[in-house]
Amino acid sequence: MPHAFINRIATATPPHDIHDVFLRFGQRMLEKDRRRLALFNRMSERSGIAHRYSFLRPDPGGEVVDADRFYRQGAFPDTTERMKKFEACAPELAVATAEKLLAGEDRSRITHVVVTSCTGLAAPGIDLAVVERCGLPTTVERTMVGFMGCYAAINALKLARHIVRSEPDARVLALNLELCTLHLHETDNLEEILSFLLFADGCAAALVSSDPVGVEINSFRSALVPDTRELIRWHIRNQGFDMVLSGGVPGAIRNALTSSRDDILGGANDIELWAVHPGGRTVLDAVEQAFALEPTALAASRSVLNDYGNMSSGTVMFVLDRIMRDAKNGQRGCAMSFGPGLVAETMMFRMAA
Repeated sequence: MPHAFINRIATATPPHDIHDVFLRFGQRMLEKDRRRLALFNRMSERSGIAHRYSFLRPDPGGEVVDADRFYRQGAFPDTTERMKKFEACAPELAVATAEKLLAGEDRSRITHVVVTSCTGLAAPGIDLAVVERCGLPTTVERTMVGFMGCYAAINALKLARHIVRSEPDARVLALNLELCTLHLHETDNLEEILSFLLFADGCAAALVSSDPVGVEINSFRSALVPDTRELIRWHIRNQGFDMVLSGGVPGAIRNALTSSRDDILGGANDIELWAVHPGGRTVLDAVEQAFALEPTALAASRSVLNDYGNMSSGTVMFVLDRIMRDAKNGQRGCAMSFGPGLVAETMMFRMAA
């Protein structure tokens, strides 16, 4: 049976850094409660995030969130308007990212497209936009992996590996696209506002085939943590998609990984590369503690968190892309992401040529 490899990864973000603007928005929502405002400011200072990107143009005057007044105090857009913005912006970012990945590639050899997204949906959607605008064969097989949250990229790679192992000539384009900033809410709920501190827009694309180049995908393991379904929730409501990210998530992740460490690693004690989804600074701290890692082990994850924030499904691929640039042949690694359930999705890999 052939092995599957992530041959290369391309990443992209929209052009506008909105981190400071979103911080000011959170402060305005809490300005009547000094205690909670002080907590928000303390958490933002310790977030480990310096930049986040969006299609929304920041308002330089600070009167509204964005210059196009998509978010206006007292008149935030409903789900219809948010989905119209997704339909206008998502294909542009998806195509730009795919073009970076496919530069110099014989596109007639692409056989499958797998797309993950949990921040918008439409049909015809991102998959067909990529096929048509990137000049892929009209016979390409398409699969949409929807509404799985931050761990969806691992599931996309799992699907790509199954395809390559059953069809050795398959070349799979796996694309993870999220426009998280389209789901800002006008609220004074501190937990919700703290979640706005994290999320951003971004896209990652990967080519998976049996060519022995890049990252060899070895195995996967999924771990559902009992009694944690309320910790991460993502629902479609009238005023956009409603995210709940509980402060109990890092502790639940730390406990779950500590108890399942040997199962996840399969007894391996030579893991040198850690591609961990940066769901937040405290999430990375929890993984570091659970696996007793050196402070430098999650440097790539912390760097991506600083530079981009949490882009949901694509973020772990940004981390893996950075790791691939400097890794040495034969080094073994573990990738992992976390999402609704609470579920940890993990992938063991080895660097090839």
